[in-house]
Amino acid sequence: QVQLVESGGGLVQPGGSLTLSCAASGFTFSTYRMSWYRQAPGKERELVAGITGPAGSTNYAEPVKGRFTISRDNAENKMYLQMNSLKPEDTAVYYCNAHQAILPYTWDYWGQGTQVTVSS
Repeated sequence: QVQLVESGGGLVQPGGSLTLSCAASGFTFSTYRMSWYRQAPGKERELVAGITGPAGSTNYAEPVKGRFTISRDNAENKMYLQMNSLKPEDTAVYYCNAHQAILPYTWDYWGQGTQVTVSS
């Protein structure tokens, strides 16, 4: 059974930091591209950052470049998002995503989300 479990969300003041974790099980973690998405109230879900499986290449959305760092530990089946210099506009539910494509098939798994609130 596939599971993605996020943790580490909470309330933080502007300028503060948080580290989100995603614990994965039930699939071959190292072969999947892993990503963090977020969804703010009234907005569509958006990609925050992604990291490939074996090579660990990363990409970031423009609003978080230079402030957020995505990483993964394939031995522990975990992914992380280090968030620094947090802004109120970073407030959202953050979701962990696992994706693999072996055409014509694709696999996508999602966690339940963790709330991040940036407010003074």
